[in-house]
Amino acid sequence: MRFMRSITCAVVLAATAAAHAADEESTPDYARNTAIGDPGGQRTALFKQGLSVEAGYKLDYLRNLAGGIGHGSASIGNLDLKLRADLDHLLGLPGASAYLHVLDNRGTGINARHLGSLMGVSNIEVTVPTTRIFHAWVQQTYMEEQWSLLAGLYPIDSEFSVMESASVLLHPAYGPPADLVLTRGPSIFNNSAFGLRLKWQAPDRTLYAMSAILDGIPGDPQQPKGTHIRFDKGDGSFAIAEVGWTPIEYGHVFEPTGPTRMLQTPELRAHEKYEGHGKYAAGLWRYSNKVADQLQTDGAGNPLKKPSWGGYLLGERSLFGIGTEPGRYLTGFARYAFTDGDSTPLSAQLNLGVSVRGLFAARTDDILALAWTEARLAAKFRAAQWRDHGNITARNETALELTYRAALTPWLSIQPNLQWIRHPGGDADAQNARIAGVRLEILL
Repeated sequence: MRFMRSITCAVVLAATAAAHAADEESTPDYARNTAIGDPGGQRTALFKQGLSVEAGYKLDYLRNLAGGIGHGSASIGNLDLKLRADLDHLLGLPGASAYLHVLDNRGTGINARHLGSLMGVSNIEVTVPTTRIFHAWVQQTYMEEQWSLLAGLYPIDSEFSVMESASVLLHPAYGPPADLVLTRGPSIFNNSAFGLRLKWQAPDRTLYAMSAILDGIPGDPQQPKGTHIRFDKGDGSFAIAEVGWTPIEYGHVFEPTGPTRMLQTPELRAHEKYEGHGKYAAGLWRYSNKVADQLQTDGAGNPLKKPSWGGYLLGERSLFGIGTEPGRYLTGFARYAFTDGDSTPLSAQLNLGVSVRGLFAARTDDILALAWTEARLAAKFRAAQWRDHGNITARNETALELTYRAALTPWLSIQPNLQWIRHPGGDADAQNARIAGVRLEILL
């Protein structure tokens, strides 16, 4: 009897220890990976109850050394406040989750005052300093998470046309394509629209397809500050669809899921660090409302009305490892995006680049990236610039960027950055711009 009791106790203790270890593996290490830490274990306790809380701050200091509009510098700040709720844990709704993401953006002008680039120079620069609700949605998954339906305030650049290996770059063109950004106003950083997103994943998570339909004009153009949800008569709708193949995700199922990354659990962090990147995708988008053609007119001299549409192809792949240590690899990425060219300044954009994680054996979390982008000016835009203003435009605006993100601690990084822009604004007479700066990023 004593022997049986001993065996039973050993089994119970082993099971308890295994459950505790599994629980720890699925919980982010707030104490190590955030500046604030985990006071009294409160953030971990909230996570185990179904609430993930995160905050982060980015600060860019950029200076135009030559070319463009003129010399000058600017500081740009971006504060993120994120809350994700697992509604299964909280309310007993299996497969349901909710997400809230508030942005506060301060500092503008580096591009408008000193560069005049069509594509921009910093991916956290905004036209008007403001605080906004960026994400506010609920999501329900079905059929063992193969299907998911999302509804609410949702920016398409959180999932569509994303190249993870290029996300370290500061130039905006490696987020949503610049030709799409310059349309009438898609649902992207920092102004999102209300809509629906439907997504399907294959059982092995290697194939996916998703589509979204949203209000055609995010917010209220007459009130550029704050959060506004309006469905005006002339807004129309914006639709986008993407299909893709992610072979590196074979067999991986991670929960909680969500389109905007929260602090990673140890399991997800290990997967992303050691497995690298692998994705191939194609997408199409279209506005329902017609807009004025930038060159053609009807018999009465009024601009013709046409719908705006476009698409993209992208690929990224970790090509080979560096050294013998895990988590060190070189990744190549490319994306070609295009539009109709009738109503937008750009008709196409090409991104090419490489990123190296762990260039040095002692610094496996550092990332070095070099990338080049060429944005082709639409023929109608060029003709209209000559007709209306007498401006001679170049065929392309080109940008080259070199950056190195040094992870000083798990929650603090510093990132020197160099950029070179040829024909900023598409102006054939504009001098090439040279930009130098640095990004400081803190995970709170």
